Amino acid sequence: MTLRQLEYFIAVVREGSFTRAAELLHVAQPSLSQQIRALEAELGGALIERLPGGLSLTATGRAVLPEAQAAAAAARRAADAARGALAGEAGLLEIATVRSIAAGVLPSALQRFEEIHPGVVLRVHELGHRRELEELVRQGGGDIAVGPRPRDWTGPVVALGWEEFVVVLPSEDRPRSARARVDLHALGDRRWVLFEAAHGLSEVVATACADAGFRPQAAAHSGSVEVAARMAAAGLGPALVPGNAVPTELACAVRRLRRPVAREIVAFSRSDWVPLARCFLEVLDERVWPRRPPGAMVAT
Repeated sequence: MTLRQLEYFIAVVREGSFTRAAELLHVAQPSLSQQIRALEAELGGALIERLPGGLSLTATGRAVLPEAQAAAAAARRAADAARGALAGEAGLLEIATVRSIAAGVLPSALQRFEEIHPGVVLRVHELGHRRELEELVRQGGGDIAVGPRPRDWTGPVVALGWEEFVVVLPSEDRPRSARARVDLHALGDRRWVLFEAAHGLSEVVATACADAGFRPQAAAHSGSVEVAARMAAAGLGPALVPGNAVPTELACAVRRLRRPVAREIVAFSRSDWVPLARCFLEVLDERVWPRRPPGAMVAT
């Protein structure tokens, strides 16, 4: 049984004539009749009777007709959905990223995408570490990934921009001027709010502090950028976090570093971009991305 056979059957019933149905479908009448006979043979009984006054459905035909119409309608909806997805108007877009970028970079892009493509459902996969993100995409997860530049990658990669890390300070460690930059080395004797070992930013913080000549001692650990920033602002100790992920109400506790720490952000995929991923990439390109700060230590 094929969709074509069901559509031929529906057309014959609707037109009440094999001849008119064949003309409507632009097929030869013998070919149409052959397809109906093949359908009847597979179902095990006649669907249509030829009577002197025209055509009539058999009991089997009456039972099959609504199911055939439902199948044809479902096929049309599937085709419409495919066309909508190809045009970026409908479908499901799966976005893979790391938690810090999900909190700091993606919300505005997701909102903008939803405004342009309201028929698309978005699903965001948040990973704790860049290695987990890369592995997920290698295994076919996510239509588009947004995160640090992947290592040894063979699929498409599009550079987006940079994110700069800032230090969130307890009140006693804050320079009076919000514009004053902080020397990371000067905070080497403090107890820090650090990320859990499995968190991708744990390595970034450790590398930045090592570059400044010290190994940070923990006052607390967190698995969330926002929570770490709030702990630091509350007085537990400094925290090094992506500037775009700091809650706006903590701005007074944020200071930039004298020697910046920055990380490149890219979009990447395992293979060629699917249409909806291209649409999301266009939205990401609309964003005004920071450039790499001069003299920055590059985090990976």
